[in-house]
Amino acid sequence: MQDIMPFISAHPVLSLAWVALLIAVIVTTFKTRFSKVKEITRGEATRLINKEDAVVVDVRAREEFRKGHISTSLNVLSTDIKSNNLGELTKHKAQPVIVVCANGTSSRTAAEGLISAGFERVYTLKDGISGWSGENLPLARGK
Repeated sequence: MQDIMPFISAHPVLSLAWVALLIAVIVTTFKTRFSKVKEITRGEATRLINKEDAVVVDVRAREEFRKGHISTSLNVLSTDIKSNNLGELTKHKAQPVIVVCANGTSSRTAAEGLISAGFERVYTLKDGISGWSGENLPLARGK
């Protein structure tokens, strides 16, 4: 414990970086914990799709979407969600909505936009399409 102060005075930039990372982790943890958007596994997503007629919203670019997407998913860009240009997605407000991106990191922002637009049950898929295809789950091509 007594070595901390000499270390901080010898390495102020490293110490500030460590404190900034610690704060970022704490803020991210609290935002995730208290968010209305929940992250679900591939098994939970499959159950929601099959049993509760969940709508899958893929927020990747059109080219990536054509290379492979979850069957029956809708391709709606994050920018469209942010600008509230939801098109046919608005008729699914009462259904569960699963937002999917490439690797599970950028879908949270789009999902929060859907919550703001009045959607009741919004989820994100853990690890996104990469996790889905990593478990050899089916992907549709084209469209």
